[in-house]
Amino acid sequence: MTMPNERRNAVNFTRQFLLALMDPQKTPRVPMDVRREARRCLKHYPGEYDMEQASEQAPTVFGEWDSGL
Repeated sequence: MTMPNERRNAVNFTRQFLLALMDPQKTPRVPMDVRREARRCLKHYPGEYDMEQASEQAPTVFGEWDSGL
């Protein structure tokens, strides 16, 4: 069973991974098509603000946490 904090971490880690894929300094030798796809996926991906809102509106789904974490 996935716990709310694990679900939240999965969303946040995925955002960080996609951002790293877009950065040639962090991920050299990644094809441009992959970088474009990462950018496309992030276009409407939930950011930190969205996840804070989700935490407040659906704590059983994403858990509650301090915004500083």
